[in-house]
Amino acid sequence: MTDPQLPTHLIHHPYQPPAGFVAPQPAVHKASTVIFENVAAMRARQWLDKSSYTYGLHGTPTTFTLEERLCALEGGLQCLLVPSGLAAIANVSLSLLRTGEHMLLPDNAYGPNKTLAHGELAQFGIGHDGYDPMSIDDLAARIRPETRLVWLEAPGSVTMEFPDLVAMVRLCRERGLICVLDNTWGAGLAFRPFDLLGDGALGVDATVHALTKYPSGGGDVLMGSIITRDPGLGMRLKLTHMRLGLGVSGNDAETVLRSLPSIALRYQAQDRTARALARWLAEQPAVAQVLHPAMQGSPGHASWKALCGGDQGEGVAAGLFSVVIDPAHGQEAVDRFCDSLQLFKIGYSWGGPMSLVVPYELPSMRGCATPQIRSGTVVRFAIGLEAQADLRADLQQALTQAFGA
Repeated sequence: MTDPQLPTHLIHHPYQPPAGFVAPQPAVHKASTVIFENVAAMRARQWLDKSSYTYGLHGTPTTFTLEERLCALEGGLQCLLVPSGLAAIANVSLSLLRTGEHMLLPDNAYGPNKTLAHGELAQFGIGHDGYDPMSIDDLAARIRPETRLVWLEAPGSVTMEFPDLVAMVRLCRERGLICVLDNTWGAGLAFRPFDLLGDGALGVDATVHALTKYPSGGGDVLMGSIITRDPGLGMRLKLTHMRLGLGVSGNDAETVLRSLPSIALRYQAQDRTARALARWLAEQPAVAQVLHPAMQGSPGHASWKALCGGDQGEGVAAGLFSVVIDPAHGQEAVDRFCDSLQLFKIGYSWGGPMSLVVPYELPSMRGCATPQIRSGTVVRFAIGLEAQADLRADLQQALTQAFGA
């Protein structure tokens, strides 16, 4: 007969593995409940400064390790992990804005950031406006007495315009505004968001980062981060994070930790392939314009070069670019082009091993005029880790099928 005390013995078994186990990857700690030695220890523990553990939602050794490594990646001092890039955006806006206040978004911002502003934030009485990301004067003109927060993207979503980030951050400093950068494209590798000039004198107040993209690298994790350098701002964001009950799983944190050591290699490889394909596509008759900040003539190229170009070589850029298909080819032909691709799969996101493609209807996404973008249908490519020659051959056969060239 089974020992009636066996269930208790299995739960309260006295064995503890020996200390001193060290391996290349950090251990995965998963917990909701955290055990305290006694009541005094429970009352004494503090999680806000990461000096100890109180509850799984407030951090484990695994999530604390990931947070510190992400700080190293982007040059920050405090990091919060959230379930997605959009959750990071929501955490920031909900923490920093109150009823009657106002924020500014670049017209080419990540779409869900705009949707959040139109939806929940508007319902809470928080106002917003879009600004032309290529005009510092337009940004300055749209600042109101009640403006508190300016969102920045470099480059912008889908159309890839690279703003004068230095001038925009300076303007925010002069006006006493908090500026937060969506740094998913830069990923901590293209430029240093908290040290834009290289002398420690100028940087953004916070970044949000969709770790779903390059830090994960596998197209299989949803996670985001918020990184700051100012302790007061970091604590304000952390308290909102706590009140919203945001957290990530230990297994997801492990996956990102496992991928981080190779992020620079993957970023560079995808950058090389993306530039080669972008240059080739620029020569194709059906392509009216290529939108890649590292390419001469692309909107904001000079700003990209100043921030990401470096003293020598070609600088740094993500493996992401868009093309504008000549308006002589209608939407049906563009859709046929995307459907004809074999290696490029139709799907959102980027930064993973598989190349992706998505067509966009630009007029429905913009509130400001876009004279820098030629007429036609925008198609965005996210380059994976496939062989460059294979991707080029795939593009060639799809161009032939859809456009006859």
